Amino acid sequence: MELHDVWFVLIAVLWTGYFFLEGFDFGIGVLTKLLARDRAEKRVLINTIGPVWDGNEVWLLTAGGATFAAFPEWYATLFSGFYLPLLLILVCLIVRGVAFEYRAKRPEEQWQRNWETAIFWTSLIPAFLWGVAFGNIVRGVKIDRNLEYVGTFWDLLNPYALLGGLVTLTLFTFHGAVFAALKTVGDIRERARKTALRVGLVAAALALLFLLWTQIENGDGKSLVAMVVAVAALVAALVANQAGREGWSFALSGVTIVAAVAMLFLTLFPNVMPSSLNDAWSLTVTNASSSPYTLKIMTWCAVIATPIVVLYQSWTYWVFRKRIGTQHIAEAAH
Repeated sequence: MELHDVWFVLIAVLWTGYFFLEGFDFGIGVLTKLLARDRAEKRVLINTIGPVWDGNEVWLLTAGGATFAAFPEWYATLFSGFYLPLLLILVCLIVRGVAFEYRAKRPEEQWQRNWETAIFWTSLIPAFLWGVAFGNIVRGVKIDRNLEYVGTFWDLLNPYALLGGLVTLTLFTFHGAVFAALKTVGDIRERARKTALRVGLVAAALALLFLLWTQIENGDGKSLVAMVVAVAALVAALVANQAGREGWSFALSGVTIVAAVAMLFLTLFPNVMPSSLNDAWSLTVTNASSSPYTLKIMTWCAVIATPIVVLYQSWTYWVFRKRIGTQHIAEAAH
């Protein structure tokens, strides 16, 4: 296996880790409007991800940086062609981080309500747009002979990509609902399980349609296996949720995300960004990659740094592993 193939796999792993971790972050943000009934319950939901949300976003920064260094042509075409949706995602992530930190800085109800609204929308919009973006990457976009994107913003809003956005939005919301059930106690835990069932059924129907569409157009034997794993894991997650086994349900919803993202990258390889105008103009792991020397240096850096990051994040989750409820929220906090 060549180093550019290795880095394609590593970038796929980074995006998978990001969607697994940030997925339930986004889901919790959406659920602050759909699940929480009062100030205290909103605070409970926010506190479930309070110690970890910023660490989860490290995976996005690493994925973007790795793409820039390992596949500069891919990075340039992607970030120029998808400029508006990616800029909107970036703005949402900035506002979302500020909202988490500033919501409790003042006691006024209107102040807190405004930041809670910001958390909801800045979680919902990226959860949808990431699916649109990856749907377009897999489907193929208008790339010319100079390896540059020549389409428009409206070309990105096609049925396949929009369906992908609905899949990520509902799947992340289900992932977040299961996480909320895993991390809370009392009435909110029971309602989180019921919400997970309703959202999960919608996510299952949309995901099955999207993955079948992907398999029919671009799939092979390997992607078919990944699709079967994703669908089976989602069904098993719903069953585990109904049985009150939140830990298993969360793990299985995570497997669903991992298998679905793996399927997308399997259908993509050896392309990194297919051209819908001419297959010969597609960006591939070969024509979009950096020099072998650059990839070699990056590989050594990854070997040293990645285990440290994984161990640190694992320790963080272990420290903040206990359930919380409204009884743990001081009156002054809400």
